[in-house]
Amino acid sequence: MTIAGAPHHPDPHPLPELHGHGLLLRPWDADSEADLETWFRGRTDPEFRRWNTPLRITTDRDSALDSLRTAAENTKDGTSAAYCVTDATTGAPLGHVGVNVINRVMSSARVGYWVLPEARGRRVATHALVLATRWALTELDLHRLELDHAVGHDASCRIAERCGFRAEGTLRGAMWEAGRHDAYRDAHLHARLATDPDVEP
Repeated sequence: MTIAGAPHHPDPHPLPELHGHGLLLRPWDADSEADLETWFRGRTDPEFRRWNTPLRITTDRDSALDSLRTAAENTKDGTSAAYCVTDATTGAPLGHVGVNVINRVMSSARVGYWVLPEARGRRVATHALVLATRWALTELDLHRLELDHAVGHDASCRIAERCGFRAEGTLRGAMWEAGRHDAYRDAHLHARLATDPDVEP
């Protein structure tokens, strides 16, 4: 089902689907009501809001659609790769993983992820990050992937370490405080290089 009145723009450079660990990672469809609902639920979840403050805060379906369309457009122009994480058997949506701020000059990018409440505790974020990381460091031929999270987000820290993202230090005042664009908090920086050994969490 598509959103009424939404223009359809064929993607000239479609992302490949990624398979593994019982997951299917596919591109988000900004014209899909189901994808919009998943995106809205993910970005308004209290745990997401606790640890993430995006440039455009999602407050309703209109703002969710705006940010989802932006993610889809950034994917089309090659500056990011936004994946909807789904169950490979049922197709049920589980969350999101993105390879963002792709810099072809420096051969680098930043990764991020979130998981719906009902999918937590199943290593969905870990396995999705492994799949996206392998793709980015091989098919995209990137050299460095960075992952940062707010200090205190221990679950995200464990995911990063399981996926081979080494801790590199603390970035002072590098993230917005929860729900604010006028106050800052520290972040832990992790990174993975293409030359680092592969991991199987």
